[in-house]
Amino acid sequence: MRFITYREALHQSMRSALEKNCNSFIFGLGVTDHTGIFGTTLGLEGEFGGDRVFNTPICEEAMTGFALGASLRGLYPIHIHIRNDFLPLAMNQLINCVAKYKYMYGGLFEVPMLVRAVIGRSWGQGGTHSQSLQALFAHIPGLTVVMPSNAKSVISTYDYVVNHYRSPVLSLEHRLLYEYSFTVEPKSEEIINPLTSFLVKEGSDVTVTATSLMVHEAKRAADFVKKHEAIEVEIIDLHCVSHPDVELILRSVKNTGKLIVADTGWAPFGVCAEVSRIVASADPSMLSRPVINLSMAPTTCPTAKALEKYFYPDFGDVVHAIYTLVFETSDHGKELPSEEHKASQYKEFKGPF
Repeated sequence: MRFITYREALHQSMRSALEKNCNSFIFGLGVTDHTGIFGTTLGLEGEFGGDRVFNTPICEEAMTGFALGASLRGLYPIHIHIRNDFLPLAMNQLINCVAKYKYMYGGLFEVPMLVRAVIGRSWGQGGTHSQSLQALFAHIPGLTVVMPSNAKSVISTYDYVVNHYRSPVLSLEHRLLYEYSFTVEPKSEEIINPLTSFLVKEGSDVTVTATSLMVHEAKRAADFVKKHEAIEVEIIDLHCVSHPDVELILRSVKNTGKLIVADTGWAPFGVCAEVSRIVASADPSMLSRPVINLSMAPTTCPTAKALEKYFYPDFGDVVHAIYTLVFETSDHGKELPSEEHKASQYKEFKGPF
């Protein structure tokens, strides 16, 4: 077992992809920049050559169309976007072409590729640089959307999709995770499909299903409520938001009777709505209390740093939601994490991207 940061796991995965898959190549805006997409592609151009690792002009639709053509010709493109906010500029390629090619041609063509895009916040990013658009793409049949929450998920997921999965994958990486350290066990030789959801922590009182950074906020909240009120929280990392483990979710909710969905995006028509739909469609009587959704505020992200705490959910919000369900009132009067405690948990992103 060893410690590795999220950023180091990404760099290791990119290097491994180029080593193990001779048809793979990495490209995108900033790939060969001196920062190397937050350090995740540094040195790869020098090691593997400019024909396999290269920068591109700013033209998202053209870049994605290029990836589609390369994939159809037998190559494996890894297309990196610094921000997921500009993926809508590639919507035509991703939705009308990449996602549908295999189906429309009766399986004669496959489009294996990996698209990496960064989500997140901090540093006054504002309305067009702070979004979390997983729901837009998870809605589309033919696209697999993952949100790795830790280094192990990065390594196992990227190795699997680059070397064994024959369909397009969009991965959203949270910028606040890049410098977090994680423990990683030696890789097993057994090939296990990671395109699903994972049980992070067992518990009997409340189920929290979460994505990306919110998995860690849920873990902190679980530690807090266990220490203060002896509440046991079960946590599910949704991970593959386009193909969540429905049986795992339903089994957990049946056991606890209480559900919180904590997502990095907006709740309406999003991940929160989908998980709630899964439970309501299967058996709403499993719930002893209404579902609580934690998400971005239903408005455009403010640029002012002071307003971020009102826009993004944090582990204090998860604690409050747990108490609300357990004590059956939002006016529970229980101690919540202090602002200093909450702020100390973040490794703030300082820019420039």
